[in-house]
Parts: sequence; structure tokens; C-alpha cells
Amino acid sequence: MNLLLRLRHLPRDARDTLFLLAVIAWIVLPQIDHLPMWCSGATGLVLIWRGWIALKGKSLPSRWWLLLLLVLASGATYYSHRTLMGRDAGVTFIVVLLALKTLEMRARRDAFVVFFLGFFALLSNFFFSQSLLTAAAMVIGLLGLLTALVNQHMPVGRPPLLLAARTAGWMALLGAPIMVVLFVLFPRVAPLWGMPGDAMGGRSGLSNNMQVGNIASLALDSSVAMRLRFEGEAPAQRDLYFRGPVLTTFDGREWRPLRSTLSSRMQLDSNLQVSGAPVRYELTLEGNNFPWLPLLDATVDAPALPGYNATMRSDLQWATDRPIGELVRFKVQSYTRFRHGPLKIEPGLTDSVALPAGFNPRTQQLALDLRSDPRYSQADPATLIRAVMEMLRTGGYRYTLDPGIFGSHTADEFWFDRKQGFCEHIASSFVLLMRALHIPARVVTGYQGGELNPLDGFWTVRQSDAHAWAEVWLQDQGWVRVDPTSAVAPARTGSLQRLLPPRSAIAQALSNISPGFEINLRALWEATNNRWNQWVLNYSQARQLNLLRNVGFSSPSWEDLSTLLIGVIVGVSLLGAAWIQWERMRQDPWLRLLHGARRNLQKAGWVVSPESPPRQLAAALQAHASNSDRGDSNASDFASKAELEQIQDWLLRLEAWRYARSTASASEARAAMGTLRRQFRQIHWPPYPNPQRPNT
Repeated sequence: MNLLLRLRHLPRDARDTLFLLAVIAWIVLPQIDHLPMWCSGATGLVLIWRGWIALKGKSLPSRWWLLLLLVLASGATYYSHRTLMGRDAGVTFIVVLLALKTLEMRARRDAFVVFFLGFFALLSNFFFSQSLLTAAAMVIGLLGLLTALVNQHMPVGRPPLLLAARTAGWMALLGAPIMVVLFVLFPRVAPLWGMPGDAMGGRSGLSNNMQVGNIASLALDSSVAMRLRFEGEAPAQRDLYFRGPVLTTFDGREWRPLRSTLSSRMQLDSNLQVSGAPVRYELTLEGNNFPWLPLLDATVDAPALPGYNATMRSDLQWATDRPIGELVRFKVQSYTRFRHGPLKIEPGLTDSVALPAGFNPRTQQLALDLRSDPRYSQADPATLIRAVMEMLRTGGYRYTLDPGIFGSHTADEFWFDRKQGFCEHIASSFVLLMRALHIPARVVTGYQGGELNPLDGFWTVRQSDAHAWAEVWLQDQGWVRVDPTSAVAPARTGSLQRLLPPRSAIAQALSNISPGFEINLRALWEATNNRWNQWVLNYSQARQLNLLRNVGFSSPSWEDLSTLLIGVIVGVSLLGAAWIQWERMRQDPWLRLLHGARRNLQKAGWVVSPESPPRQLAAALQAHASNSDRGDSNASDFASKAELEQIQDWLLRLEAWRYARSTASASEARAAMGTLRRQFRQIHWPPYPNPQRPNT
């Protein structure tokens, strides 16, 4: 309570400075994860230092201190990023400059520099995240900066911050329609700048290789990987396999794609054959800085991605010509019933039976034991696959998110020691056993399943839905999907059941109060965030051109967008001019001139009553002129005697136009009003004085 009272009675400069520092801290806070640790710490210390100076009324540090801090910050920025150019280094430098500039706010000009640096720092948040939460936080930051800016334009007295905030809110509200028009119609051409290297910043998602255990780490990430909306009925949960990188080469520790699949000549060997009705859906893919497209198995035709070229590799994996760094939305047509790969044995299949030397000897012995079993000595590959799946079902194997750290012989530990694992443990061990049985097999990574949001009908696929399964090659059938995880945990692929990480205290409390409330709240947030993604983040040039087609343009281009935007601006300007003219015609011109005179006198420091007639204002000016003639110094700084007499004469003629008897015609009266209006604009109204003026 004492602190609040102390803050309330602070001098205006200290109060305004503390408010501005709080706004800067709010703007910088979302970037802490993306800034070097020294930058976040230094920024916090500088803001605290500047707040202490404002509270205690201490003097600002000398420019030599600021120069030293600037040199140290520049060196630290270069040391952290090995450059002073690019996105990350630029954002770090802007944040440092913003903090240091607060230490030299000696005049209003310095405050304005801080404001505009704050606007730059605010925009830099969107380099790292364009989520709805980030946008909402930055709207609050924008209103805070506008409030501080408006407050700086109120030099007299100690106006409350609430008054400045109200004015800033109206400014933002009035500017919102212009912002919407520019967002919808401003041509979205190619980016005006590029920052090589920034696009490959770390983001979660499927990797191009797989070490046993890395997909389990994705299960801890509940962020959205993609959203889908099916046209018509969605496929069954067990058919929702979204194909990612296909891994064939194993060195004993890590699975990697087969190098030959990257060759263009091998893309003709997929031999994909589909049957049944296609599944049509719209996919919104979050930017993950990887080039692959996790499409529903199997997709024949390349989807049309704006700005990307998509191709299918021989293993049915779809990839783009460059990493996907932003949100993209496109339509896809897939078939859940398909067949692919060679139907007869080919030399290329030897890569899919290769085993690294010196690894997993007990798994290879297990394969020999199966082959020597009288039940399977003459069995075909399909029978052996069913036998291994039955062993997984009945052998006490368990599906878990935390199986512990595996050693070098991962398959041996899974089959004989631990008997538990996540999907990649199970899939990797299964594929290695198949290869030991001389059955070509490989690991496929991707996503499986999803969650339907009943509010908007979209399916949400999260990083926690990342999955690994197996493909085996069978004579006359080609590559066949086998998911060994479904034998260990059927609910993983047949329903919405997932292994979830421990929930936060807030989520746990909501669940304890009402389990349904937590689910509904999450569904509402997902639907809202999806709308943000669909209508804001994914508003592309293609959608702009579709808008023009709906308006009537046959073959729209960005030139048509520019023409339409200019037309809207001109049209709105004409409507505004017409509205102003209508307001002038609707309002009494005499009252408008009298109101203008009162307003100008109020700006000069007079306490003017809203009911003051022209004669009362003129009398007050006459009294002020008399005081000036007697040598009153408090009156001499207001205006010269000639200026006062000019204003006084104009006020009396304004009163005479309304109240004096006149035989003038209507046209003469209008001409006289026009003369009064011109004289009002020509009068040199008094400037802003310091002393209080008498009441009028």
C-alpha cells in the first residue's frame, strides 16, 4: 500500500519513465528464449537501473559510460552471433540499443527515439512467432507505446495516464479499418528481404534420421504439427498414417534414408497403384524448417503449394524444393488403399536386408531359432511376420514413453531385457528382426492419428502424434505396412489414446474441477487459434487473387490489387470529405466559429466556460488589455494589444451577425459569414502561456 501511495505521488517525469520502462519490459519479455543470456540479463539490469534513477531522482550516467556499454554490447553481439547482420544479431542489437537509450532520456526528443525503437522491437517479436498469443501480447504493447507517446504530447500539468490511454485506444480504433483494408488488399509479392541461415533455426518436428529414443522426445511436445479438414467423412483412425522420412540404412545406432532414393532416376520405381475412392482434404502445415510433406498414405498427385515445388520420391515420401519455414495451406487427394514397390525380387532390395556387423547378436540368433522351429522352417514371409506380431502381443512387451536409455544393442535389449519401449524402439527392433529373417524391411516415420475438434470440424495432428512403423516387402505384393506398435498397444493406433507427459498444475487443477471443462476449453482455444492461422497467417497472394475473382476480375494480378487498393483509398477519402461537408452543413456555422474561438482561448490557458457568449469573451480580453496597459507583467506575455483588439473586434462582429437587426438578404448574410470564417483563420491566436488566465 505504501508503495502504491508513493508511486501515485511521484513527479510526472518519474511516473512517465516508470510506465515506459514497464512497456519496454513487456515488449522484450516474449523474446527471452531467442536472445543470448547476456542480452536478457543486461537489458533487465539496465531497465532496473533506469527505474531506480527515476525513483530516487538521481542524475543519468555520463555519455562515456553509455559509450563503454555500447562497445561492450556490440562486442558481445558479435561474439554470440559471429556477425552483426541478419535476423538474430539484429534483434539482439535492437533490444540492447532500446535499453541503453533509456539511460539518456533527457529531453522529449530522446523519449521519441525510445518510442520508435520500441516499435521496432515490438515488430521483431514476429520474426520468431506469429501465434495468436504473441499477437495479443503485442497489441497490448502497442497500446502501451501509443499511451506513452500521447502522454508526451501533453506538456501542461500532470494528466492521468488513463486519459492518454483512452486517446491511444481511440487512435488505434480509428486506425483499425485502414489496417484491415491494407491487410486485405495490399499486394503480397515476394519477400522484400531475406536472411539466409535464419530459416534453419531449431524447431521441433520429424528429423531426417532416427536414433532410438528421439521420437519419444517429440511425444513430450504438444504443439500443433498440422491441421486437416476432410471433405466428407474422415477415414478411420487406424488409417490415418501421414508419411514422413523413410529410413533404410542402419549403422548400429542411427537410421538414415537410403542415398539412392534421393536420385531422380529412382523416383520412377515407386510403382504406385491406388484403388478405391480418394480421400480429399485441406491440410494446414505449420512451418518446421524441414522440406518434407507429411501427407496421408498414399498421395499420387503433387499438391499445389504456393511458392514451393513438391515431388514424390521412390519411397512415396513427398518433399519440397526448400525447407518450409512458414504456415502453408493446400488441398490434397490421397488413397488409403494402395500398393507400391517392385512385385518381384530386385537387386535394390538388398539394401533393405543389410545388417551392421557386430550389433544385436541375440536378435540374429532369435531369427535362426524361428527358422529352425518346425512350425516355421518352411514358412513364407507373411507367416513369419504374423508369428513375430503374435510374440509382441503375448510376450509381455509394454508400450511406454520412458523405457530408459538403451545401449549399443538396442534390438537385443528390447526383445530380451527391457521388453518395453516407445514406437521407434518397437519399429526398429521389428525391422532388424525381419532383416535377420532375410525379409526386406525398413522404418517409416511420420504421424499417426489425430484429434477431431467438434467446434470447427478440423483434425489436429500434434508433434506428440509422431510415430514410427515398419514396411516389409512381400513377393507379388510390394511394400506392405506393418505397425508392430499396434500389437503391443492396440489403442495407440485404433483410438485417440496417447501416452501423455505430466500435465501442468493449472491443467491438473482444471481437470480435477471438471474434466469436461478442460477438454471444452482446449477445443475452444484450438478452434480460435485455427481461425487465426486460416484467415490471418495463411492469407496469401493466392487468396488475394481469389478474392478478386469473386469480385469480378477474370484473370487478376497484383496490378489489379494495386488498382483496387487505390480505388478504395480514393473512395474512402471522398466519403470522408463528403461527411465533413455534410457535418458543416448540418451544424450551425455560427456556433462552430464560436466553439473554435473558445477552443483557441482554452489552449492559451484561459478557463473558458462552454456557455460563454462572444461579448463575454471580448470583455475578458478588454480587461486583460487594460491590465497590460497598467504594466502587469503577468499579462504582457499573452499577446500584443493589437492582436487582442483584433480578436475582440472579431468576437463583437460575430455577435452582431447573429443578434443585430439587419436588412441584408440571405446571400449577403452568407457572404458575411464567409468573411468571418476567413478572418477566423487569419487571426493570430495567442500562444501557450505559463500563467493562469482569468475566467471568462
